[in-house]
Amino acid sequence: MHVLFLTHYFPPEVNAPASRTYENARRWVRDGHRVTVITCTPNHPNGVVYPGYRNRWCFQEELDGIRVLRVKTYLSANKGFAKRIANYISYMISATLFSTLVRDVDVVVSTSPQFFCGLAGYFASRMRRAPWVVEIRDLWPESIIAVGAIRSRAVIDLLEGLETFMYSRADHVVAVTDAFKRHIAGRGVGVEHITVIKNGADLERFTPGPKENAFRKEYGLEGKFVVSYVGTHGMAHGLDTIFEAAEAMRDREDIVFLLVGDGAERERLLTRKEEQGLSNVLMIPQQPKERMPEIINASDACMVLLKKNDLFKTVIPSKIFEAMAMERPIILGVEGESREIVEQGRCGLCIEPENAVELAEAIRRLDADERLAGDLGQNGRCYVSTVFDREVLARRYLETLSPLVPSQVATMEIVEKESM
Repeated sequence: MHVLFLTHYFPPEVNAPASRTYENARRWVRDGHRVTVITCTPNHPNGVVYPGYRNRWCFQEELDGIRVLRVKTYLSANKGFAKRIANYISYMISATLFSTLVRDVDVVVSTSPQFFCGLAGYFASRMRRAPWVVEIRDLWPESIIAVGAIRSRAVIDLLEGLETFMYSRADHVVAVTDAFKRHIAGRGVGVEHITVIKNGADLERFTPGPKENAFRKEYGLEGKFVVSYVGTHGMAHGLDTIFEAAEAMRDREDIVFLLVGDGAERERLLTRKEEQGLSNVLMIPQQPKERMPEIINASDACMVLLKKNDLFKTVIPSKIFEAMAMERPIILGVEGESREIVEQGRCGLCIEPENAVELAEAIRRLDADERLAGDLGQNGRCYVSTVFDREVLARRYLETLSPLVPSQVATMEIVEKESM
C-alpha cells in the first residue's frame, strides 16, 4: 500500500504532530508499505528555516525509508493569527499542487492541527482519485476560539463551515481522543466512519535512565529536584502558573523549575522571569528531538499543564505518554480524558488547572516522598507499555486504512481463505 501523508510538521521539527506522523510512517515502511510525506521546510515554531535547509519550491529527501517532499510556504512564527493563516493556506496550495508528482497513491491521509492541511488532503485525494482519511489532532476552530485568538463571528462561522465540510467529505476520520469522536459525530458523521487512535510513546526511544546525566551537568542541576515542562510555550498552556509556584517556593533553593521549548509566549515568560528575579526557574530554547529522552531522564517530575477551559477536557497532551515511558511521575494540570489516563495508570498527581498553590504542593510532596515518586513512575511505564505502545497503535492505524483500499481488501480476503 502506498500512503500519501500530508502534514504541516515533520522532523527535524520536534512537536507532537511531527513525532506522531514520523513514528507511524517509519513503522509502516518497516512493515513493507510505501509512505510519501508532503510537508514544509522545517521552521516551527519561530518561522526560521532550520540549518541545512532552504525554503524551496520542492525538495526531496528520504528519512528512514520515508519519501519526504518539502514544499515552499509563506513562513511565519507560531504567533499572530493573520500570518499563521497565510502560512497554512500557502501550505495547502503548495501541497495540493505538488501532490501531482506522487504516483500510484492508494490512500491520502492529511492531519490537523489546522484544517487547511486537512483540506489539502481533500484536493489531493480528488486529483489522485484515492480515498481520503483526515486525522483530527485538535478541534479547529474551537481551540483557537478558546485562547481568544479569534473573536470575529464572521470568521468563526467560515471556519466552522470548513470544518463541517471536511468531516462530511472524508472517507474516514481518525480522532486522537474519545471526546473528539463525540464532537465529530455531533457534526453528522456516522460513528462507523470514525476511529479513535490515541497518541502513545515510542518505547524504543523513550527508555528510563539515570537522572544524574550529561544534561544535568551541562546546566548545573546536579543534586537538585528538577520539575520540568518540555514543549510548546503557547497561549493554551497557562505557564504563568509555573512562575506563580516558583515565586511561592523561592526559599527552596534545591528545587528547580525547568522549561524547555519555544512558542508564542516564551519571550513574555522570559521577561517575567527576569523582572521577578526567579533564580529557581531555568528556561532553555527548543532542543533537538534526539535530546528529549536525556532531558526527561534528568527530570524528577514532569509537568503537563493547560489553561482551565472546558475545551481542554477533550485533549490528551502527548507529553503524558513520554513521561510515563521514562518512568517519571506526572504533575497534571489538565481535566477530562487526560486526568482519566493518569488516574487509571496511577502515574501522577492531578491538580486543578492554573492552580499554583496545588502545583507547589504536588512538587513538595514528590520531593519529600521518593518512594511515591518511584512508584508513580514505574506504574506509568507499565501502563503505557500495555495500552499506549506506538508500535501497536501504528498497526491499528494500518488496519483502519486497509479496508479503504480495494487491493488491500483483496489481499486480506486471500490471506483469510488460505488460512481456513
